[in-house]
Amino acid sequence: MLKRIDVRHLVLGMYLHEFCGSWMEHPFWRSRFLLTDPKDLALIRKTNIREVWIDVSKGLDVTPGTAAVSREEVDAQVESDLHHAGDDQAGLPIDLGKDDALKPSAMSDELRRAASICASAKKAVVSMFAEARMGRALDAQIAQGMVDEISDSVIRNPGALISLARLKTADDYTYMHSVAVCALMVALARQIGMDEQATRLAGLAGLLHDLGKAAIPLPILNKPGKLTDEEFAIIRGHPEAGHSMLQPSSVHPAVLDACLHHHEKIDGTGYPHRLKGSEISVLARMAAICDVYDAITSDRPYKNGWDPSESLRRMAEWTHDHFDGRLLQAFVKTIGIYPVGSLVRLASGRLGVVTEQSGGSLLAPRVKVFFSTKSDLRIPPEIVDLSAPGCSEKIVGRENPDQWNFPDLNEIWSGLPGRPW
Repeated sequence: MLKRIDVRHLVLGMYLHEFCGSWMEHPFWRSRFLLTDPKDLALIRKTNIREVWIDVSKGLDVTPGTAAVSREEVDAQVESDLHHAGDDQAGLPIDLGKDDALKPSAMSDELRRAASICASAKKAVVSMFAEARMGRALDAQIAQGMVDEISDSVIRNPGALISLARLKTADDYTYMHSVAVCALMVALARQIGMDEQATRLAGLAGLLHDLGKAAIPLPILNKPGKLTDEEFAIIRGHPEAGHSMLQPSSVHPAVLDACLHHHEKIDGTGYPHRLKGSEISVLARMAAICDVYDAITSDRPYKNGWDPSESLRRMAEWTHDHFDGRLLQAFVKTIGIYPVGSLVRLASGRLGVVTEQSGGSLLAPRVKVFFSTKSDLRIPPEIVDLSAPGCSEKIVGRENPDQWNFPDLNEIWSGLPGRPW
């Protein structure tokens, strides 16, 4: 049985099942182990992780009267919160004006355009980081041009570029993460009704938020194993490094602030300044959500990314500590309760991967079914629009891709071979 407890109540002999937070917030190579070393206990309490899951079937239970929450209670609350966020329509209406280049495009069409944008944006971001490493000031015009191109794709079809940018390799992570967070920031800004200028600033904040990683030695930045305490501290210095790099340029103060404070948390346990609640700017609160979502859904040298839907569920668990709850709810409406690429089980027993959000409920996306759990065999792929009138199918649960090992899962939803950019 799993229980969530405060780290203050963690004692030797307990079996640590999971940290309540992303793996970027703690220096442990593994997250499941019997806690027997006092040094490990002290190290856990030194991190910004405030809660953990323990498995009482494999180790000690909490003492009677200690506050603890069961897995079932948390799951019920998270599902309720996510479904509440999905009660409304999937997105805000978009005023496209007369610009043909910004008219809505089909997912399949925009995926091909987005692949080209990802390829060119990656080259530009690689160059931007190289210039920063040499101490050269940012060319704000080039950066804004990238933001505009990414933004146009998001306007035409929000799910395409956001989903493709997630398919980064571990080697590409630092650069493509900037592209992905830019796209997510633009989509979230539009969802909450920001005007055009504010949306451009949000996109620029997403593109530049991790520029400070250019100051981190590459052996540390790309290290495939556990970081030492000293290396972990260097990594955590990137927001201040990025802020210093960008100050000589003509970047808007709101963007500078988001770059400096995108690792702050609502409960005041973030860094570098331990800001709390409304002390954190709106752009920084948005960047915190977009940064974590892309990070935990991406493969890293030391850990495979989580499924998009599972990632969103876990982020909803952390909301009271980590994120602005209203912004996270808007983020759910932006990408869907079951984001593109999520592996789901339908009521019929078929497995499918989400290919696109529908125009209706976030609980009823379009799904490409391809596997029968009853026969344990692949079946001819079929697109099922769960929001279509008369559709009797529905999603009954998320599935862990690691347990099924479908090597072509990304090709199934994207229709594009391998990594398409």
